Amino acid sequence: MIQNTAIKVSQISKIYKLYESPSARLKDALGFSKKSTYKEHAALHNITLEIKRGETVGIIGTNGSGKSTLLKIITGVIGQTQGEVEVNGRISALLELGAGFNMEYTGIENVYLQGTMMGFSREEIAKKMDAILEFADIGQFVHQPVKTYSSGMFVRLAFAVAINIEPEILIVDEALSVGDVFFQAKCYRKFEEFKKMGKTILFVSHDLSSITKYCDRAVLLNKGIKVMEGTPKEAVDRYKMALVEQEEEQRKENTALWKPEQTKEKWRNALSVNPETLEYGDKKAEIIDFAIIDKTGKITNVIDKGQMCTIKMKVLFHKDVSEPIFAFTLKNLMGIEITGTNSMLEKQTIEPKKAGDIQVVSFTQRMILQGGEYLLSFGCTGYEKEAFQVHHRLYDVCNLTVISSKNTVGYFDMESRVEIG
Repeated sequence: MIQNTAIKVSQISKIYKLYESPSARLKDALGFSKKSTYKEHAALHNITLEIKRGETVGIIGTNGSGKSTLLKIITGVIGQTQGEVEVNGRISALLELGAGFNMEYTGIENVYLQGTMMGFSREEIAKKMDAILEFADIGQFVHQPVKTYSSGMFVRLAFAVAINIEPEILIVDEALSVGDVFFQAKCYRKFEEFKKMGKTILFVSHDLSSITKYCDRAVLLNKGIKVMEGTPKEAVDRYKMALVEQEEEQRKENTALWKPEQTKEKWRNALSVNPETLEYGDKKAEIIDFAIIDKTGKITNVIDKGQMCTIKMKVLFHKDVSEPIFAFTLKNLMGIEITGTNSMLEKQTIEPKKAGDIQVVSFTQRMILQGGEYLLSFGCTGYEKEAFQVHHRLYDVCNLTVISSKNTVGYFDMESRVEIG
């Protein structure tokens, strides 16, 4: 391997055998089966990738695209069906939550366990213990069995160990999404330190803003195939196209089951919609469709920060409503309302609606929220004889992903201009 190369993956494939039943798997393993009792599933197909020393590379893709499988092969957790993997440097990996931990051991004992597995003596681990515990910051829980830990405590301790054993290559698989926002910020600051030290970082994330901000390159996988690699922006743009293609395939599958009178396409079919949407109201009016539209006119769950976008809803009136009000809100993943508006606040006069009327309402704005994940809700309300009425509300109906290469403090960007001198 060339010394400037940290990781080299050459024509890697991973094939899994999918059996009809556990007994079929056993018969095949014992050689008793005379015919094939399984189907082959290619989790990865002919993947070639080279990562230079000091690079930060992100891997993105839809669920089931093979991202985690690739990291597990690189770290040696599982073996490949074919191809070769070469690693030049000490790897520290943070993969599945709690992987490598003994649930009955305390946090301290697991630190020693992890360090020993990485080739350190107890004396060497002891010298690093203060730095590990300071970064993890889980207090006296370090003396408790890790089976009592929350998922956030797991991540704190696991990441603290991973970064303090002096790795040359750090590999992280989506685990940071479990930690709270302050710990995530702490970890990303560590990423910056590692980059300055010339360390190699390889990580999988659904946080496209982090991919854009921290990575030198990004690799897009889809259904086990490497679609492309390039700049983070190029990969994220292609990823958005892959999401649309995946949703289009799903729409076609669903359409095949519909009756002819049901096949009229809805805007929402192009979005990733929450199957557990909370809805309520008297249904005098009903929100029958909705959309998020980017600057190109495409319906998508992903919007670039700083770009114009439109949030649209379609309402069917089942009964007469004299003073309808149309609204949307955006919440963070903790359920805190971040922003929103309605037609009354925007001083829009809405004519009374009759039963059978359909009203389309569009809210167009420039996206100034920070990069991250948000939840979108819709509402149609009104007043009847000065009494407030809820006709239909859809809570957390779909997600909105904002992609940003620069985030400021808080939830939105004031777009400050800085002058020095």
